Amino acid sequence: MSASDERACVGFACAVPIRADRFDRMRYNMLFPISSRYAGRAFNVLFALALFAGAVSMARPAAAQSYDLIIRGGILVDGSGGQARADDVAVDGGRIAAVGDLGAATADRVIDATGRHVFPGFIDTHSHAMPALLRDELRTARPLLAQGITTIFVNPDGGGTVDLADQRARIRNPGVGLNVAQFVGHGSVRRAVLGMQAREATPEELDRMRTIVRDGMSGGAFGLSSGLYYSPGSYAPTGEVVQLAKVAAGFGGVYQSHIRDESDYSIGLLGAVDEVIEISRGSGITGVVTHIKALGPRVWGQSADVVRHIEAARAEGLAVYADQYPYEASGTSIVGALVPRWALAGDDGALYTRMQNPAERTRLVADMWENLDRRGGADRLMLQGGPHGGRMLQDVADDRGTDAVETALALLVEARDGGGGTGLTSFNMNDEDIERLMSQPWMMTSSDGSLWVPGEGHPHPRGFGAFPRRIRKYVMEASVTTLEEAIHAMTVLPARIYGIEGRGVLEAGAFADVLVVDLDGFRDTATYEDPHGLAEGVEYALVNGTLAIDAGRFTDALAGEALVKAR
Repeated sequence: MSASDERACVGFACAVPIRADRFDRMRYNMLFPISSRYAGRAFNVLFALALFAGAVSMARPAAAQSYDLIIRGGILVDGSGGQARADDVAVDGGRIAAVGDLGAATADRVIDATGRHVFPGFIDTHSHAMPALLRDELRTARPLLAQGITTIFVNPDGGGTVDLADQRARIRNPGVGLNVAQFVGHGSVRRAVLGMQAREATPEELDRMRTIVRDGMSGGAFGLSSGLYYSPGSYAPTGEVVQLAKVAAGFGGVYQSHIRDESDYSIGLLGAVDEVIEISRGSGITGVVTHIKALGPRVWGQSADVVRHIEAARAEGLAVYADQYPYEASGTSIVGALVPRWALAGDDGALYTRMQNPAERTRLVADMWENLDRRGGADRLMLQGGPHGGRMLQDVADDRGTDAVETALALLVEARDGGGGTGLTSFNMNDEDIERLMSQPWMMTSSDGSLWVPGEGHPHPRGFGAFPRRIRKYVMEASVTTLEEAIHAMTVLPARIYGIEGRGVLEAGAFADVLVVDLDGFRDTATYEDPHGLAEGVEYALVNGTLAIDAGRFTDALAGEALVKAR
């Protein structure tokens, strides 16, 4: 200990101890001043006695520290990217109280994690769990907790409510099973001001949009999300998004974008990635390309150029990142995948009106055939809901004796009239692009998944298995990255990028979002054919210090928080 440290301890009663012998000497000299003639001899005798007394005192065992819970003997991967190590974790008052060798400590509850891995709770940067999470039977969020997810970001793709205060209140009362962080959705903001009009905003309309974004950010949102591929976000020019991103940046927010084009629908994959970079440059905001992919055979292989463009932006000094889910199929809808955006502009029901106009229907059908080709054909599109859930669009068309586009249009009308669903699982990616993107140090992990009632519909399996699949398939089987790198992408990296204070890491003072995982058994069971299987291998999951999974069983505790970004 330095002299300055000792002085600081004396002056401010800090927790760093002064050596016992020096303290005894200081105390003796203050209490018993002696003449200089006998000072040296007397001090030697008394100092020896003090050393003896100090040794006796130090030999007595100190009172053991006590905690609410201790996880003992686990293999820690703390989220930092550093090597796994053997250490204990103590939890007290909802936070991590200590990390290290806690051999002498006691606790009300001790979890033996011998042979198990201990991780920070995973952060899903792109979740469609809202509004299903607010349904009473889904508030416990079992399919998400089973994956190890303890925090989700909601209102992605520019969607969700613009009344974040109401959403936050409904999360808190009566509670949910995991933490929720909110985005302000650009598309929802635009729709609140302009409806579905396919035009630029007037200065007055842009001011109204700025106000909505400002209100959301001042209330605690973590950033601005956009879905420039979808309507009405697709009707917005880049400059509009820059202006709104400036508002979010003023609150320390992040811009997360479902980019304008993941294939060659409009400006192309590279042009859309460059648009995120331009928005970051123009507004000073951190930019995130969400669920990044090269969608469809026409752009397979362009992931290498995407990496180069993002690396160049980062070398320029821009904060540009991405997230990704570990599947070769995406999830969207018949409208999202096949219907051109011009056909959606206007009042509600405009699409169905255009279907009845012979000239517009001819144009609509032609554009839908082009979009179907971009997706690789109707035998790559699996319906998610209604009576045809789990079947390929091409098979349904064959049964009806109509072509794929006419079948898709008929399904839209039937769904409008209450006769089925229009969600799609779209098989449109390849492993080479997935692995190249996944191996980048600026890549986070997300699910892009929804929360479903068990057994209802035929969803994309990513809502049930994205995080264990990332580890099982791409770490343990394919060795695309190391375990430490994968955990970093799921925890510390998103926490740092989005500014989630005190989460995503195993260190003293952090909130106790902690997992104990049987790594050998950690796996996704949900498949495209049977998508409702819960993930396996999470033996314990703590959310804010409360056990949400205890010895492999759900407790259904509603211990999650509606997170508010610190300013």
